[in-house]
Amino acid sequence: MSSDSSLLNPFKLNEALQTRNRVVLAPLTRARAGKNRVPTYAMAEYYRQRASAGLIIAEAASVSDVGLGWVESPGIYNDEQMQGWKRIVDTVHAEGGLIFMQLWHCGRASHSSFHANGELPVAPSAIKLNGDHVHTPNGKEPYETPHALTIDEIKKTVQDYRNAARRAKQAGFDGIEVHSANGYLLDEFLQSKTNQRSDEYGGSIEKRYRMLNEVVQAVIQEMPVERVGVRLAPNGNFNDMGSVDYRETFKYVAQQLNQFGLAYLHVMDGLSFGFHEQGEPMTLDEFRQVFDGPLMGNCGYIQETAEQAIENNKADFIAFGRAYMSNPDLVERFSNDWPLAPEADQEVWWTPREDGLIDFPAYNADFTR
Repeated sequence: MSSDSSLLNPFKLNEALQTRNRVVLAPLTRARAGKNRVPTYAMAEYYRQRASAGLIIAEAASVSDVGLGWVESPGIYNDEQMQGWKRIVDTVHAEGGLIFMQLWHCGRASHSSFHANGELPVAPSAIKLNGDHVHTPNGKEPYETPHALTIDEIKKTVQDYRNAARRAKQAGFDGIEVHSANGYLLDEFLQSKTNQRSDEYGGSIEKRYRMLNEVVQAVIQEMPVERVGVRLAPNGNFNDMGSVDYRETFKYVAQQLNQFGLAYLHVMDGLSFGFHEQGEPMTLDEFRQVFDGPLMGNCGYIQETAEQAIENNKADFIAFGRAYMSNPDLVERFSNDWPLAPEADQEVWWTPREDGLIDFPAYNADFTR
């Protein structure tokens, strides 16, 4: 790639942060944190290997034990977990990298076996996820009808996000991404398919947006707003999502988020993670019309399409997921026109195991001569 590549140029995210390039390591759930959900030394090495990214968005971390829904994914709801994350942050910073934490609550995409007292998963409404099964500590189990959160429980959940944000700041993260995508709790509140409440948190788009708004308001009490991003998935069908009014909903949400002065808006505009087919896919151009801050595209991009998106001012950053698993030196491969390693076997993507995390080598130009 030429030296004037837009993808490889630095970008001033805000007055405090400048990225070395526009390549972002997307948040990828790798399920390597063990049963206590404390980030490990192997995870620190994983992120160190990928620290040449302009920005790392760390794998999603649950804001509470109620929010758990993935086997051996990390948390950020106790001090031991915070210390594990601090080790990762310090490692990335030692390499000159930037790293944001992604805050996560699985909502209905969970199961009672994740919870100490066997409580049902929670959601805005008691609507069961239509899927084959959920992977639990006991193996594959059928989805359950979730418990609809009460107003008091919603308020406690918002506080859980604030507490998690406080720990993320204590761990030294450069910023926070609020995960409001892919059929997890905040996305469930936004979408009419999963939110059928009749109180102040449901019904109209304005009311369905209220939960995300309160979470962002809580997070920016702990982390400066210019260091906070939000992730949306307007086109996705993952976790049984896709609402008939998706375009109206997500345009409104982006307009409201625009008022904060966020670090960025992260939009999963690509369709490689699944498409709900409720209409034409929403594009980054649509979000550019209503969101003035930095815009990040994601899902299915390759080097050439990422370059085009940035050159055409459709995006300021592009996040890469699968390519980064088996190419820890993705930026260097882009910079030198080196070939990418084959995509990692899907079995290692998010399965608790020892291999398939830090054992993908960097490109050896001398070896190939």
